[in-house]
Amino acid sequence: MIHIVETDKDVETAVADLTEAVKRHGFGVLHTYDLRAKMAEKGVEFPRACRILEVCNPHRASEVLTADMTISLALPCRITVYEEGGKTRIGTLLPTKLLNVFPNAEAVAGVAREVEREILAMIEEAAG
Repeated sequence: MIHIVETDKDVETAVADLTEAVKRHGFGVLHTYDLRAKMAEKGVEFPRACRILEVCNPHRASEVLTADMTISLALPCRITVYEEGGKTRIGTLLPTKLLNVFPNAEAVAGVAREVEREILAMIEEAAG
């Protein structure tokens, strides 16, 4: 259900490379959350860098939402880049596994496989 890879890049470089990979694959970054900065705004000190990117391909999103609007609960797809144990990691929840909780999962299985393949490619490109 979870896919995580390590990279020798720092978080900032990995996020920049991931953002470019997202664009190359025809997706867009809807929003990027800087978790450490957001927590600091709330008065909470968080020691590690963590960026959460919400990514979407509007054509694929339209396909799955046409089949089942409850899938909007799982959109947009998220990819996270974070520090842990002195390493930078890039991870995501696998769309094929995540969508299995929805009643019409079989109707969108093909789209989920395509999106998953693209997201995994983005992560590998960013990590490389």
